[in-house]
Amino acid sequence: MASHDEWIEKTRDHVEHLFEGEGSGHDYQHIYRVWKMSQRIAEDEGANKTVAELGALLHDIADWKFHDGDDTIGPKKAEEWLHQIGADQPTIDKVKDIVATISYKGAGVDTPMSSLEGKAVQDADRLDAIGAVGIGRAFSYGGNKNRLMYHPDEPPVMHDSFEAYKKNKGHTVNHFYEKLLLLKDRMNTETGKKIAEERHRFMEEYLDRFLKEWDGHA
Repeated sequence: MASHDEWIEKTRDHVEHLFEGEGSGHDYQHIYRVWKMSQRIAEDEGANKTVAELGALLHDIADWKFHDGDDTIGPKKAEEWLHQIGADQPTIDKVKDIVATISYKGAGVDTPMSSLEGKAVQDADRLDAIGAVGIGRAFSYGGNKNRLMYHPDEPPVMHDSFEAYKKNKGHTVNHFYEKLLLLKDRMNTETGKKIAEERHRFMEEYLDRFLKEWDGHA
């Protein structure tokens, strides 16, 4: 039977191969950063590191954003892979739950995680969506989806359902107000909250500069 370290190493190799050449900001480097941050948070918060690391590595294995809005594919793919490498059923169930519930689903939709490991991975994923890297990823994703950077006549929409959020096609700057600027207050762990503070401030400064330059005032 493979060890926990072997599960993680095989999974890391698997997702690196799967995401080769991905260019929307949901690439292997994103997964790598979430994995490393999950290790840090899990250690600080006393979570099960094996479950947190596997959840982080598999959290985007089949993201609904790239599968016509189907949010059931990710957990299925994660389970198939974990069976393949010989993981035990309790570990599989915990990781599947992380993959199934981690995603942001709209400003008005709660997305609670049922385990400390899930909270660690969700915080790590959300931390990668904010700050300097988060800004770059937002515009990368917007470009991948042929979205405008900004349009002053299109205000943000605070989606109150996952279905409404899935259908959103607004410009990238709206995404900051509809999601990214809300994440600081949705962190689960003390570690995540501390890290989010500075990244949030950086985004606010960036948007202030962006809008001034857009209007020719900076």
